[in-house]
Amino acid sequence: MVGFSLAIFFFLMLAQPGFEAFANDIRHRTQNREIVSAKTTASARTQAARNTGRGAQLALKVQPSKLVLAGPMDMRRLLVSAQLADGSQVDVSRSATLTALDDRIRIDADGFVSGLKEGESRIRIDERGAQVEVPVTVLPAASSKVSFVRDVMPIVNKAGCTSGTCHGAAKGKNGFKLSLRGYDPQFDYEMFVHDVSGRRINRVDPSHSLMLAKPTMQVPHGGGLRFDLDSRYYGTLLNWISQGTPYGDPVAAQVKRIEVLPGEILMPRPGLVQQMQVTAHYGDGSSRDVTREASYTSSVPTVAEVSQDGHLKTLRRGEAALLVRYEGRFLPVAITVLEGRPGFRWTQLPQHNYIDRHADAKLRKVEILPSEIAGDAEFLRRVYLDLIGIPPTPQEARAFLTEPGEPRLKRSRWIDKLMARPEFVDHWTVKWGDLLQNTRKFVGDKGVWQYREWIRKSLAENKPHDQWVREVLTAQGSTFENPAANFFRIARNPKVAMETTTQVFLGIRMVCAQCHDHPFEQWTQNQYFQMAAFFSAIGVKEGADSQEEIVYLKRNEEERDIKHPKSGNVVAAKYLFGDNTKEASQEGDRRDRLVRWLTSKNNPYFAKAVANRIWSYFFGRGIIDPVDDIRAGNPPSNEPLLAALTKDFTDHNFDLQHLIRTIVNSRTYQLTYRTNEWNRADEINFSHALPRRLPAETLFDAISVATGSVLKFKEVPLNFRAQQFPDPTVGMGGFLDLFGRPQRDSACECERRSDVSLSQALNLINGATVSDAIADPEGRIAQWVIAKLPDKKLVEELYLAALSRAPESNEYELGLNYLAQSPNRAERAQDLMWALLNSNAFLFNR
Repeated sequence: MVGFSLAIFFFLMLAQPGFEAFANDIRHRTQNREIVSAKTTASARTQAARNTGRGAQLALKVQPSKLVLAGPMDMRRLLVSAQLADGSQVDVSRSATLTALDDRIRIDADGFVSGLKEGESRIRIDERGAQVEVPVTVLPAASSKVSFVRDVMPIVNKAGCTSGTCHGAAKGKNGFKLSLRGYDPQFDYEMFVHDVSGRRINRVDPSHSLMLAKPTMQVPHGGGLRFDLDSRYYGTLLNWISQGTPYGDPVAAQVKRIEVLPGEILMPRPGLVQQMQVTAHYGDGSSRDVTREASYTSSVPTVAEVSQDGHLKTLRRGEAALLVRYEGRFLPVAITVLEGRPGFRWTQLPQHNYIDRHADAKLRKVEILPSEIAGDAEFLRRVYLDLIGIPPTPQEARAFLTEPGEPRLKRSRWIDKLMARPEFVDHWTVKWGDLLQNTRKFVGDKGVWQYREWIRKSLAENKPHDQWVREVLTAQGSTFENPAANFFRIARNPKVAMETTTQVFLGIRMVCAQCHDHPFEQWTQNQYFQMAAFFSAIGVKEGADSQEEIVYLKRNEEERDIKHPKSGNVVAAKYLFGDNTKEASQEGDRRDRLVRWLTSKNNPYFAKAVANRIWSYFFGRGIIDPVDDIRAGNPPSNEPLLAALTKDFTDHNFDLQHLIRTIVNSRTYQLTYRTNEWNRADEINFSHALPRRLPAETLFDAISVATGSVLKFKEVPLNFRAQQFPDPTVGMGGFLDLFGRPQRDSACECERRSDVSLSQALNLINGATVSDAIADPEGRIAQWVIAKLPDKKLVEELYLAALSRAPESNEYELGLNYLAQSPNRAERAQDLMWALLNSNAFLFNR
């Protein structure tokens, strides 16, 4: 009965248009299997010997443990790893010998298995004396139909035809245009099948189709050879044309998700390899091995390089991410490469909270030993600069350094004191003012002060983050009476409002999806305009007072809508992810529904984005970095740590001060910047503090605190610190701008510069800001000289004022010798202060 069923099955297959070409392709490749195999086996076995070179091989492990195939078009590969005596596993997928134990299956030279006859079969796998068998079930093929969406587009994408340098360019190439990276298959189908009167398809003689002749170089092709006449790709395209170029069911053929094996890569040493396996899961419930059609990108090619058939090789110690992409779906795979580190031994430091537990787990995994906990002076200066944006005064530094008590409790008490100060509010107002782009260029002279005060008040009250985001995004009315409405005065276009919202509050950059589907993420052009539709009913008009504007809800239905640039159809508001199968209600103020979704504790981006952003302000980089570019291809350096921060933040009802307090109380934050032999090269795992050049406003205020000089600006009241300036208009073009103050033209963190340049060095050495502050007749040095402080006391005060610590013995000696060389103590003291202000210890927060 089985034989009769198979006979009917193959008869029906042969009756399908173009199947003969497909069968010929199978026979051709089967005949050449030994030739191809001979070319690849030698290099594979050489690498296998390298992989298994340490420790005797014990057993083979195979993924998946069982294969289920649906006919000859369903081709899948096996991942084979060898377990060694030392407990490690190495990949031998390419070197292992696969043997079909009957004629129901076929094994290609590249290790892919396909079914020939319905029934049960087995594969024997041999590798250097070890052996294992894998059961195989061959099912009847559901269909031999080749569709454009499911079969042809992956080939076109893999061959590079839709890339930005080829036909996916904005204007195409040589009169032929395709969508970038194949984001619009319907458009691409029309171009192949119907454009220029269908000249690219020869239905009478499919093998002479221009679509086949060009990439195989049978006729001249500017893109060169993309695949051979005897390739699987050629056979699939020929079969599709022979069958009448069917488009296929776009719903059933839609890739819902991809699965990648292994899900994480941990290599004990460089030089090892790993074959990847990618499986696509479709809308109709079926799946397919798409390892050969997927695209692969290594985030750090010097750590791990990957070929476009998914073969990864590690090159040096380090961490990277492998981004696997297939038909609009993305999945990252973490790569960690270790190396033999003789003498490494984990030494457990005290753990203050969950942050330290997660940080230590990662450090132990990658064999990195954290630095010691910073001393009191180092911690004090760092926490002052990070929490309130100014260094401690000499009196404050002396009080902390001489205060008795258990260090951890003492530090915690001072953290609470700092967070209760008005300078804490000022410092964080600057950060949120940057993100919300508060500048009189957008909101006017009166508006900039009112918007600043609204931000300050929200921070001073410790308003829950979700609440004040809700107030910003649903604001309307007068921008004078309701300053939060200035958000829409700045982002008055619905597209700009959407881009700012997603970037600031979700950490997602949507701007790339305006013209086409995002090239490196799952977001589509349709989603871009669906999200923008939440803001399309918002209007801005002039108010009664000068510079006042009114944010209002449009009443005219036509004015409330946003249209898709391609179709011209009205786009309905729809959430970016989550329950986005249903359109949000289009009635009333759509922003209310958007904000409920956006600030929900179930939103996987909202709390994560702000937790990651706040973390970056204390460590110089985010756990995901850049902080406003959260995507599959930019994974976190410590996923469990970020997840724990996010959970803690949501569990405490989006309490920003709780999040800040938790971070600065952690041992991880309080580590010294001084490295050891095990963490010297680490920049992503927070094993030591990373020195950070002081932000412009902080540097300016630190000079003022160190010198005791009041720096004056005509645009603000006397005694205003730079942290209190409302916007970048104050002191424009001067010291603050030179040192990277953002102009608030965008909501990107990247607008604030932390670079070090020659012009900055020259300004610090010769500029008026430093020299005038040091020579201020009412400053610290003038007062100390008048008070006739002893030389040793004067040196001590200089160091406490500039570096928040007492000088070391050799620094005392140098200072005293310098003061003794001239009777002009004021001049000599000024020189010492100038030297301290130009030192890395002053210019960097470390």
